[in-house]
Amino acid sequence: MAADGADTGRGASGPVRAAGRAPGRAPERAAASAVEKAVVRVVLADDEPLLRAGLRTVLEARGTVVVVGEASDGDGLIAAVDEHRPDVVLADVQMPGRGGLDALRVLCARPDAVPAAVLTTFDLDDYVAEALRIGVQGFLLKDAEPDALIRAVLDLAAGGAVLDPRITARLLPRLVSEPVVAPPRPPDLTLRERQVLRLLAAGEPNAAIGCELGLAEATVKKYVSALLVKLGAQNRVQAALLAQGWEA
Repeated sequence: MAADGADTGRGASGPVRAAGRAPGRAPERAAASAVEKAVVRVVLADDEPLLRAGLRTVLEARGTVVVVGEASDGDGLIAAVDEHRPDVVLADVQMPGRGGLDALRVLCARPDAVPAAVLTTFDLDDYVAEALRIGVQGFLLKDAEPDALIRAVLDLAAGGAVLDPRITARLLPRLVSEPVVAPPRPPDLTLRERQVLRLLAAGEPNAAIGCELGLAEATVKKYVSALLVKLGAQNRVQAALLAQGWEA
């Protein structure tokens, strides 16, 4: 269930990052760097106490992340988010009683939804696909390297999304075969749209894309919205997955 934690700063808006990849170019990482200067507040949900303790230790090792609440089931997760108002949620999808996926469905439907990532294993593809559809912004395997896990949390707090490349390789064939997602070949895009999509798929936040292309952030947001429509993608995560698949 929820545990008490100290209040600290909250994150801003930003990227879609492949977990474990090296960070992008320094001038283009301004949004995520700003988050790193604050302490990112996390609510962690998993029914295994030892795993939660291990994750807490890893996340708090650098002093850039603090776990402000914990939960062992979906109801506890919702209660912890309501109590602590974290910057990021990390949740297992399979927990006793109300599962993590059901709780995330509730949390992601809120207008002020907190960025959420699923902690999963290789044998839960169905859960990952459903989590993507409900708006979860991060997909991490439980054996992720400590540095990759911390980087993922910081990127999520910056407003972006994180995909472990091992999950991407398994999930992409399913996504492109579903009618709600774009076809397995890229649609006709303008040069500027292709530029924006390339940077989005590389994990750059809107502010960094604007800096790279000489565009206002509001203009970048319009391009991203138009890309989602053209790609048939429901969110930035799907768009990034598809773009990465086309580049493979």
